[in-house]
Amino acid sequence: MMAEGFLPVSREDMEKQHIDQLDFVYVIGDAYVDHPSFGHAIISRVLQAHGFTVGIISQPDWKKDGSIAVLGRPRLAFLVTSGNMDSMVNHYYVSKKRRERDAYTPGGVTGKRPDHAAVVYSNLIRRTYKDVPIILGGIEASLRRLAHYDYWSDSYKRSILLDAGADLISYGMGEKSIVEIAEALDAGISVKDITFIKGTVYRTQDISGIYDGLLLPDYEACRKEKKLYAESFMRQYENTDPFQGKALMEPYPNKVFVVQNPPAEPLTVQEMDDIYDLPYMRAPYPSIGVPAVEEIKFSLISCRGCFGGCNFCALTFHQGRIVQVRSHASLLKEAQWMTGQPDFKGYIHDVGGPTANFRHPSCQKQLQTGVCKNRQCLFPEPCKNLDSSHEDYSSLLKKLRQLSGVKKVFIRSGVRFDYMLQEKGDRFLKEMIQYHVSGLCKVAPEHISDRVLYYMGKPKREIYDRFVRKYEEYNKKFGLKQYLVPYLMSSHPGTQIKDAVELAEYLRDTGHQPEQVQDFYPTPSTISTVMYYTGIDPRTGESVYVAKNPHEKAMQRALMQYRRPENYELVREALLSVHREDLIGFGPKCLIPPRKMRRTDQGKERAEYSRKKRTGGKRKKRKGKKKDCGDG
Repeated sequence: MMAEGFLPVSREDMEKQHIDQLDFVYVIGDAYVDHPSFGHAIISRVLQAHGFTVGIISQPDWKKDGSIAVLGRPRLAFLVTSGNMDSMVNHYYVSKKRRERDAYTPGGVTGKRPDHAAVVYSNLIRRTYKDVPIILGGIEASLRRLAHYDYWSDSYKRSILLDAGADLISYGMGEKSIVEIAEALDAGISVKDITFIKGTVYRTQDISGIYDGLLLPDYEACRKEKKLYAESFMRQYENTDPFQGKALMEPYPNKVFVVQNPPAEPLTVQEMDDIYDLPYMRAPYPSIGVPAVEEIKFSLISCRGCFGGCNFCALTFHQGRIVQVRSHASLLKEAQWMTGQPDFKGYIHDVGGPTANFRHPSCQKQLQTGVCKNRQCLFPEPCKNLDSSHEDYSSLLKKLRQLSGVKKVFIRSGVRFDYMLQEKGDRFLKEMIQYHVSGLCKVAPEHISDRVLYYMGKPKREIYDRFVRKYEEYNKKFGLKQYLVPYLMSSHPGTQIKDAVELAEYLRDTGHQPEQVQDFYPTPSTISTVMYYTGIDPRTGESVYVAKNPHEKAMQRALMQYRRPENYELVREALLSVHREDLIGFGPKCLIPPRKMRRTDQGKERAEYSRKKRTGGKRKKRKGKKKDCGDG
């Protein structure tokens, strides 16, 4: 598994490996980490396995043209990715304040990559090498492949392909498309003629050869009319399936079209196994601390894709809805390698993917005919054809637990509780509680207002309540004290102050006190982001309320942490705005007292209220001589 070394990062490395000219130079916004959790590692190793040479330029100085030339001119093309995250999400909180840490950079330091890194790197390459093909990949390019709303500039932006001056985008899971691109270039086909590969996006002025495509609304028209963009996005969303998806043609000024070919077909189990068995070093280059590595070092990726369909998630656009998995043998082989590492302590931190308990397609027809175009697997109710068996996942976890040197196997990437509840007999739920929870189980109800949950594409509150009851019941049965940590979100489109108050009441009744609160983050190419930008639900064309005012968002956030004294004024204002004065007082159902006070005083006032309630307001007379309260 570690027989080969790192890929070249310098001319000296090229000389040592007897390479005069590289086939591909891969420019990346992350540190170079040769591990299959990093997209650049997978793509470069896949190309290497097909006989192509690849060199890595990690986090070049974008202010210096020469930084892009350290490996010379590639024979076939430059590959460009901003990193494992969208560079803007990597850089900024939803408040648009700069993050203090970059988990994908050595030492966690910030400032090692530019904003909109894929565009900046591509323009840098184009200034230096006028005619070398540039292929974009990774999540930043994938989610920005067609015109999209950019939250950070609050603007409707054209395809990243045009802004970057690149030739192609390999979107989604790029293992198949990148090999086809490489072979086409190697065969002498001009990059402008590579228009036939699934999972790619290209630009052209001639669409006459596209016989079964869909013409999207014009970019300029969408920029002027938000409703038109909402309609355009829904057409895109409905064509994310590799079996049913059609080519999409997006018109731009000057008779330019950006064309998205249908997605690449899902990987088979064998293809997944082969990819994860490539000779990764499973370490950063050089051996310096990259925080993200610590999170995944002893974790196993068992699947890709997600049929959960959460509206605020970009997975449908990026990985698709068809779940692709590795075999048990492949995962056990990797786990056995882990147990031999000197710093392995006996704990496998995670076995999962986008959703841990998705280990097969939601129904068998998907591998032949694709996913349903206008229906979701779990929302608003689970499909009657849903395969809810957890037997395969349960069997895999059991095998991992039995490996020599393994003490505990945890699940940290999150589970779909509504899907888990579909399994008859709660077998997996019981096993998860017994063996795979480390004291805290993270789940994501996201909200408890059914109206908000509808806009989120999440199950109704009653489903989560049923899961909580069962979780607590089985913990008690097994004599365990393990707690649920619910992820909750404020200010998602559709959320009004009254919904935020309802959530605060839920937190009051359950005793949960969120340490951190996450506002909705409008990342590119999600249904929820379209709602945020347009004020329209693209699924129905109906208007939806969106909280954009910073003060209102602050009130919604404060209600989730209503116990904090610093949030008092915001909580009071929010309650008054929806006429919920009944929640201001000292009663057990109240959120805040009538006036701002110190925490200790608040406790005394509540105690006094309770006493008066018990005694009818009368104070008991003490027996014996009254003590003098004077000096001494």
